[in-house]
Amino acid sequence: MATFSTGERRRRPKGDRRSAEMSKFIQDTFEAAILTEQFPQSQIDIYVQILQGDGGHLSACINGACLAVMDAGIPLRGFVCSCSAAMVEEEAILDVNYLEENCGPQLTLAILAQSEKVILCQLGGARLHMDRLDSIMSACTKGCQDVFAVLKELTLSHVRDGLAVQTSST
Repeated sequence: MATFSTGERRRRPKGDRRSAEMSKFIQDTFEAAILTEQFPQSQIDIYVQILQGDGGHLSACINGACLAVMDAGIPLRGFVCSCSAAMVEEEAILDVNYLEENCGPQLTLAILAQSEKVILCQLGGARLHMDRLDSIMSACTKGCQDVFAVLKELTLSHVRDGLAVQTSST
């Protein structure tokens, strides 16, 4: 995270706990999603830099990294989509900002969109009662599917534009 990306203006060392935790979540997510068996004895590095942080950092990083990995031509098991939700006043809300992120339990979910296979489920913040887990999980899953619909259309548009440029130049 860039030091100017959030409202808190404290100096962050390179290996602070929050960044290390996010790095580990992103690594675990893409180790489950990338077809690593096609790249024996290889290393794939994913770098993300948060320039504006107002909540939902991990989901934004996962969605952006998925698009970058796809653009690089690295095969995936499926389209990785992520969304975060929080319980605010007994209701699950999606795409939480910084204030909402810190006022109750928060769930970040990453799924392979076509199969709805969960590859990351991270619960943070305050405790969450088991009775509310289903509502926040279903809200997050629906949010991931909504993100998938947008990202799929953008990806197809990007491919169409690339093909149009390629065919017009030949």
